[in-house]
Amino acid sequence: MSEIPLERPSNTRRGMTGRAQPSQRIATSIVDIALVLLGIWVLRGFMSALAWALVLTLATWPLYERFLTLFSPPRRRNLAPALFTLVIALVFIVPFGVAVIEVWRETRAIMHWVTEAEHNGIAVPAAVAGLPFFSQQITDWWNANLAAPGAITELLGRTDTGQFARVTQEVGIIIARRLTFFLFTILTLFFLFRDGVSLGKRFHTFAHRLLGQPGEYLATLTMSAVRSTADGLVLVGLGEGAVLGVAYYIFGAPHPALLAAFTGLLAMIPFGAPIIFTLASAVLLIDGSYYAAGGLFAFGWVVIGIADHAIRPILIGGAAKLPFLWVLLGIFGGLETFGLVGLFLGPAIMAALVSLWREWTDTVPRRLNLKTGG
Repeated sequence: MSEIPLERPSNTRRGMTGRAQPSQRIATSIVDIALVLLGIWVLRGFMSALAWALVLTLATWPLYERFLTLFSPPRRRNLAPALFTLVIALVFIVPFGVAVIEVWRETRAIMHWVTEAEHNGIAVPAAVAGLPFFSQQITDWWNANLAAPGAITELLGRTDTGQFARVTQEVGIIIARRLTFFLFTILTLFFLFRDGVSLGKRFHTFAHRLLGQPGEYLATLTMSAVRSTADGLVLVGLGEGAVLGVAYYIFGAPHPALLAAFTGLLAMIPFGAPIIFTLASAVLLIDGSYYAAGGLFAFGWVVIGIADHAIRPILIGGAAKLPFLWVLLGIFGGLETFGLVGLFLGPAIMAALVSLWREWTDTVPRRLNLKTGG
């Protein structure tokens, strides 16, 4: 039995829409909007992973284009994006693995300390005697509750073991979800690298057909804002972590490499690094290293002042010509609204809004000079 040939439509959907009746165009628009909303609803659980994959693609695309030149054309289709995606995955996996190893070592050290404290008690720290206030009260409480052998066992015995088990289970569930989220992000990242050129052309075509030349300009501006935000947050954050890591080593803070890694991660959020170097300064202060604690604390704020108030606004606001206030509003507003991915989406949205504001308020329309970025 021969197959019945299906006639291919001679007219595209765009051409058919142009000759359709007004009622048909309205119905088509309603169906289009409904399909888009339905798709968003279906993918609502994966939107964050898709957004992260898109941000990583836009941020690393210039590097990926250089990476492609190392491969012959037949291998650029699958091998090149797969290897580049693997490199990006390792950038996240290796520090996380190092952190897990360090946490495991610290956990063993803490367990050993607890065992020693159980047999010998915990002596009053020397720094307590040098406190200007409440020194005697703290010493008396410490001797009564922690200095005697077995006191730590009694103190830990007051904790709710059932609550600890529930917290452990919840942490395990969170880790499993985050691992699934990470794997889906990496998988999406591979397809974005592989088909990024064609997807970018289609996105520009869609923006041009939907909004005309201003839509294409806003699309370009948004992608540029995401890329510059990623550079400003990630590069500056890693730079702060490296500089403060050297400071941790010089001032004698414990585990300077681990502190530097956490500082680099938190430094991606403006004013996030002070959490780590303040804690490191507090540890030095408790150990009696007063000058080292003060020096580290002061040096940390100098680094933060230069990085967050000078370098970062130039990198983030330069491409989209955003004032520093709007950079901060975009970062913190995006963080509150969208979570961590909002760090990158917030400034991009602010860039689009500021561009629209300039378009509406400028005497000479900016869209007439798109190539020069005016």
